[in-house]
Amino acid sequence: MSQKDNVVKINLGGYQPPTSVHNRAAEILGEELAKRVGDAVDFELDGNMPESKGIKAFDLPSLVEAGDLEMCYFASSYMAERVPEVAIFDLPFVVQSREKAYAALDGELGDLLKEKFLVEMGVRILGFWDNGFRHFTNGVRAIRTPADCEGMKMRSMSSEVHQEFFRLLGMEPTFVDVADLVAKVKSGEIDAQENPLTNTYRFGTYHHHRHITLTGHFFGMALVMVNDAIFSAWPEDIQQAVQDSVDVATQAQRGFAQAEDEEVMAALDPSENDIVELSADERKAFQDAVQPLVAKHRARLGDRLFELVE
Repeated sequence: MSQKDNVVKINLGGYQPPTSVHNRAAEILGEELAKRVGDAVDFELDGNMPESKGIKAFDLPSLVEAGDLEMCYFASSYMAERVPEVAIFDLPFVVQSREKAYAALDGELGDLLKEKFLVEMGVRILGFWDNGFRHFTNGVRAIRTPADCEGMKMRSMSSEVHQEFFRLLGMEPTFVDVADLVAKVKSGEIDAQENPLTNTYRFGTYHHHRHITLTGHFFGMALVMVNDAIFSAWPEDIQQAVQDSVDVATQAQRGFAQAEDEEVMAALDPSENDIVELSADERKAFQDAVQPLVAKHRARLGDRLFELVE
């Protein structure tokens, strides 16, 4: 944080295109903050730091943790090594209802995660954003069964849980930062990727991956985080204004995320993309294939976390 004439400087970093549901919500955050405190805060959104600054998306939480960036939003999947409890959102087919996930994050589960991040990283979680149900896309063949996944090189986040999930389906997981995703899809260096529909559409990967399977295997959650030491140094009215603004932005973001799924489905051209909707039996075949992974982490994380989101 830098201050000049008592003006509080707040930079919020992201890693997505301007039209993304996250950046649209971050803009609302800035607007709400201006309504509350006016010129007392100089708020700046850099919604695509990999493009503007040439940094990897993966580095954003470290910048916030170090105090080199005041705030960011970031997918929780990358954070499981620091706070193991967020792995509940990385276990396949566990979360099947947005409403149940929201209730948990706005209640007991959210309180637990906030405490853990504060202790482990010195960052304060101000909100939990909807990172969407994730679906498979690929340029090889339609995926209807686990056998269809065999041998595909799958883009993965830097998440051991995700990579184990892909291996159980016979895929070859390869970590690719989001900054490099589109180029590697376009070149064919990876055969498949998985993302919420909004990312598949906004990043343009659907142009190169004809086949989209609505697996909904993970429900993604994004953290709105701020360096706690910096936050604590702000005047109390600024702290409250930031939290209130995040609360408004969070409600908007969740609405954007849900609407975006419907809008993307309507926008996809059947002549360019084949969309597979799994039957109940087909979905169960995937669930059965990855049950060992879920069982292992249930034993590690405990039943209570599962009860909150299932």
